Amino acid sequence: MGARRNYLGGAFGVLWLLVILLPIYYVVITAFKPLSTYMGGNPFALPSPPSLENFQAVVEAGFGSYLANSLIVVLGSVVPLVLIAFMASYAIIRGVGWPFSVTRRLFLLGLAIPVQATIVPVYLMIIEMGLYDTLPALMLPAIAFGLPLTILILSNSLRDVPKELFESMMVDGCSEWQMMWRLAFPMVRPALVTVGVYQALMQWNGFLFPLILTQSPERRTLPLFLWNFQGEFATNIPAVLAAVFVSSLPIVFLYAVGRRQLVAGMTAGVGK
Repeated sequence: MGARRNYLGGAFGVLWLLVILLPIYYVVITAFKPLSTYMGGNPFALPSPPSLENFQAVVEAGFGSYLANSLIVVLGSVVPLVLIAFMASYAIIRGVGWPFSVTRRLFLLGLAIPVQATIVPVYLMIIEMGLYDTLPALMLPAIAFGLPLTILILSNSLRDVPKELFESMMVDGCSEWQMMWRLAFPMVRPALVTVGVYQALMQWNGFLFPLILTQSPERRTLPLFLWNFQGEFATNIPAVLAAVFVSSLPIVFLYAVGRRQLVAGMTAGVGK
């Protein structure tokens, strides 16, 4: 006897898919509409003809420099964050003795500290270091606040690597350093991609630290660009949605490239 089909669940699934796709559809089609067409026509109708004037307004507003700053901040924070967290997680899992367990608890304690409560001390430290209104001022807090969650995820993934594999490599004369990069690193690659994409998304959408730690437009990132652009083009909804559309493309591309590893990392250990 075959399994009964869940028509009610399927109907709710289709309804939820429409709820998700409808705003995306609205943003995409509106970004290609001239303001005159948008104000006088059906907001959900396809643009006829499509126009690039909204994207031209976005580029002329300095989108390129803000995009470059965001890319630099994301790469300059996520890559060191993932590498440091991976090596720290390996030391915690492979280490023997109470110092390693205490270190892991100290990192986990960072999950209980809200970012908003540290704005003043972080601001003062950045000032004392002479990094105010620079891109490194955004990278260092991102690395610090991203470590606890990243170490938690990577240490759990490293714990699932069979100990027999480490013992086999030790018999072959491999050092801990070689085992970390030749064995552990490939084994937890899905988890590395997962935390990398998550942290990249967090830094890409970060608003609080760029607002507090930067001042000049040459050092600000895309969330602040969207904030300023919306204030300038408050009555031009197509131009604002065009800015939102182009700002989301890099993250969509990142997900498209790493989606297989991302799904594998999120579902790791489900069948155990």
